[in-house]
Amino acid sequence: MIDLPVTSGPCVGGMSRRETLRIGSLGVFGLNLPQLLRAADDNRQKGRPGKTNSCILLWLSGGISQIDSFDPKPNAPLEIRGEFKTIPTTTPGIHFVEHLPRLARLTQRFSLIRSMTHNQGTHGLADQLVTSGYAPTPSGVGVRYPSQGSVVSWVTGYRDGVPPYVYVGDISGPDGFRKRDALNAGVLGAQYNPLEIGDKANDAGFRVKDVTPPKGVDLERMGSRRSMLQMLDKWQRGTDSRLAMLDEVDGYYQKAYSLVTSPRVKKAFQLDEEPAKLRDAYGRTMFGQSCLLARRMVEAGVRYVTVGMPGWDTHTNNFRDMKDKLLPVLDMAYSALLQDVHDRGLMDSTLVICMGEFGRTPKINAEAGRDHWPATQVFALGGAGVKTGLVVGATNERSEYPTERPVSVQDFSATVYSALGISPDLVYPNENRPTTVLTGGEPISELIA
Repeated sequence: MIDLPVTSGPCVGGMSRRETLRIGSLGVFGLNLPQLLRAADDNRQKGRPGKTNSCILLWLSGGISQIDSFDPKPNAPLEIRGEFKTIPTTTPGIHFVEHLPRLARLTQRFSLIRSMTHNQGTHGLADQLVTSGYAPTPSGVGVRYPSQGSVVSWVTGYRDGVPPYVYVGDISGPDGFRKRDALNAGVLGAQYNPLEIGDKANDAGFRVKDVTPPKGVDLERMGSRRSMLQMLDKWQRGTDSRLAMLDEVDGYYQKAYSLVTSPRVKKAFQLDEEPAKLRDAYGRTMFGQSCLLARRMVEAGVRYVTVGMPGWDTHTNNFRDMKDKLLPVLDMAYSALLQDVHDRGLMDSTLVICMGEFGRTPKINAEAGRDHWPATQVFALGGAGVKTGLVVGATNERSEYPTERPVSVQDFSATVYSALGISPDLVYPNENRPTTVLTGGEPISELIA
């Protein structure tokens, strides 16, 4: 929630504890926005990157089949290769499955890693590993490491009322697992969790509650309540120390207020400003319009946007679902995003990633599906100084294991942080055990300019 103080209450440490008025829902789990902003500013100078690059992560929740997308095996037995045919791409010698024709024509806009490998075959644990770069610990035990987006949020903080980290799209995962558990801040604290937009970007009359006052609370009423708060604050200021403390609170209150009144923030969520032709190019789907929203948020100054697309946990009817529900939507939205980012001159400053938490089994199971397979995983990325048009790594003829250039999750994370200008040696608070942003791993040398 965005919690804006409106009345005074008991004093704590010489400073009033004030009741709150709820405006919208930010999903910060009990923290009010002034607290969030204060915590972000406290760390703003600890490791602020020299670059101002942003990142859009297309999160394919459940784990995309590498064989049935970007690393087909047309010469493998039928029980391995499956029913899809392959098509050539603009990169010589590289083929995709037939249901990704747009992306096959745009391989100059991204690079492909075909040989990422890890050992976590359970959704929750694999999510944590891939999004944080740290080996996960069981629930309730040890440390929950922060996701990349939360690290970005901690390092950069709010700027001009613009949140640093946003999640848009479906947040539910396989078997009811909520993906935000892995995409959150963990030990950094809930104030660095993403602003959650939800999955309604394709709905008619879409609007974001978080930056729009609720019905019955217009900006005039908000301004009146804010004025009343300022009067009460002046009345309570009795000493120089109280004055200084309350001045600080008022500063963060101003930022909280600016988030719900800032034209820049509000404008980012107005999808109806986009030409109908461009919206159609992304696809009139939840995922397509969420990708378009992600581009608008990056233009507004958001530093890390995750776009969630569920449905990739294809234990049953893999080929039917991939052909009818998943690949065409991904092909349309991802290709439109790549082209749009390029056309608007954002490619040099925006890293675009497409991936899930692991790959899927080479052998098709008895229910025409594929199960979890972390030993081989494919992902795509490009922009923000990361070279494009390349293919790194290879797997054997059955996609069982990497045969060329194995890439670890830590290597992937190091590549992302390098593109965003964040040092992996940066230390963040973790109770009594200060922890570096990343331990181990090297940026993928083939991709770093």
